Amino acid sequence: MLISAEENKALIRRFFEEIDKGNIEVLDELVAENFIDHVQPSLPVPPGREGLKMAFKMLWDATPGYHQIEDMIAEGDKVVTRLTGHGTHTGSTPGIAPTGNELTLSAIVIHRIANGKIVEHWAEKDMSAFMRQLGVTSTSAQSSRAAP
Repeated sequence: MLISAEENKALIRRFFEEIDKGNIEVLDELVAENFIDHVQPSLPVPPGREGLKMAFKMLWDATPGYHQIEDMIAEGDKVVTRLTGHGTHTGSTPGIAPTGNELTLSAIVIHRIANGKIVEHWAEKDMSAFMRQLGVTSTSAQSSRAAP
């Protein structure tokens, strides 16, 4: 079954729209059971679709918000999305108490689609800016060199 680039982009748009509504159960329809995430997990979840559902549930509970799609390009079985995630840190995340801070996270995400479902995921995210927003790291640079 050959799916067009536009259909693949529509699937990814729906994926983000449903996540933004907190509708985690729709992932059973949109994501393959043996989904592979090529990103080093930052949350303690198992692999596959069930792990993805657990991760999104934890993130939704801790930082409800939305994804703003900036650009989307599709070719073959892949969709590349440049996006900005927006949320508020209202719940606990592993090791970080709620701060109430407004959060933004820029990312470039690649999804591979097969048989109308998301089967693989890669992403590059600006985690250093995100950690500063959470108050985990400082914005000031420390120099270990002595002044001349």
